[in-house]
Amino acid sequence: MQEEEQKIKRRRGIYLLPNLFTTAALFSGFYAVLAAVNGKFELAAIAIFVAMILDGLDGRVARMTNTQTAFGAEYDSLSDMVAFGLAPALVMYVWALKGLGKFGWLAAFIYTAAAALRLARFNTQVGIADKRYFQGLPSPAAAAIIAACVWGAVEYGVEKDGIAWLAGIMTATVGLLMVSNFRYHSFKELDIRGKVPFFVLVVIMLVFAIILWEPPLIMFLVFIGYAVSGPVLTLIYLRQRREERKRGQMSEGHRDKSDKS
Repeated sequence: MQEEEQKIKRRRGIYLLPNLFTTAALFSGFYAVLAAVNGKFELAAIAIFVAMILDGLDGRVARMTNTQTAFGAEYDSLSDMVAFGLAPALVMYVWALKGLGKFGWLAAFIYTAAAALRLARFNTQVGIADKRYFQGLPSPAAAAIIAACVWGAVEYGVEKDGIAWLAGIMTATVGLLMVSNFRYHSFKELDIRGKVPFFVLVVIMLVFAIILWEPPLIMFLVFIGYAVSGPVLTLIYLRQRREERKRGQMSEGHRDKSDKS
């Protein structure tokens, strides 16, 4: 009886370590909103990037320690919604979109709603979809574009009133990319535990040096490039499928002719 009671208690409990990272990511998203409300937009943008790092760690820690649970997955989704759905939209709205009236809050809402739909669709496709690709722009990458835009504009003294409409269009477009059917590389096939040549470490060192040189600009360009890669990758994939179909039809035509002869 005591053993059964202990098993029930274990089932009811939650694993602390991975959920600590998730909680920290949730707090980072919450802090980003508070910082934006207080006019500290640079800190708000950095907090979103911190949430990205923590979000990447919680899943890896859970897999490494074999502490993956349904509770952890649901909690992670809720944390992502705050850190990568609500926080970037509010930071952008408070910074530049507030003065645009209905268009401003509509652009922010499109982004927020798209992030919610993106996360819901991702949760329903776990174990079914191809792990090598994401369907739609991942919400952390979308949040990084918004955060890097705000961070860069504040860092370089860009007048927000001059780019408010452009920022609104970008916010809505990034949101729509999240719910699109474009394919994005997940990079999950990369084996970080295996051995690599020495020059790979040199390349990684150079990448870090470039990012630290101009963090907001480099991060913005990197994630914009990733956002553009989805439509490009999808077009290449569709062209390859079209060519394969043509080859299949041609081979079937040759077979029919040979059968008739």
